[in-house]
Amino acid sequence: MDKIFAKNLSNKRVMATDGAELGILNNVVMDIKTGELINLIVKPDMGLDTSKYQKDGQYILLPFGAVRAIKDYIVVEKAIAKEMVYQD
Repeated sequence: MDKIFAKNLSNKRVMATDGAELGILNNVVMDIKTGELINLIVKPDMGLDTSKYQKDGQYILLPFGAVRAIKDYIVVEKAIAKEMVYQD
């Protein structure tokens, strides 16, 4: 994946590979020791069924490993995003 500045990700729409709009990126979780991105913190669309996603308050957490592309949208693999197991 090409290098992308974090400021260019702020408020970017998040879409699943099946075309479903998941929400808007609010923040990211990063391992400060390695710099590895761990999760996307997404404010879900109003109509999204969030029951199968890991939640943190009003947000859903999507593993960065589910990201397939970052262009006009952040595109994530929906199956991977739903299977996420929370790791502390």
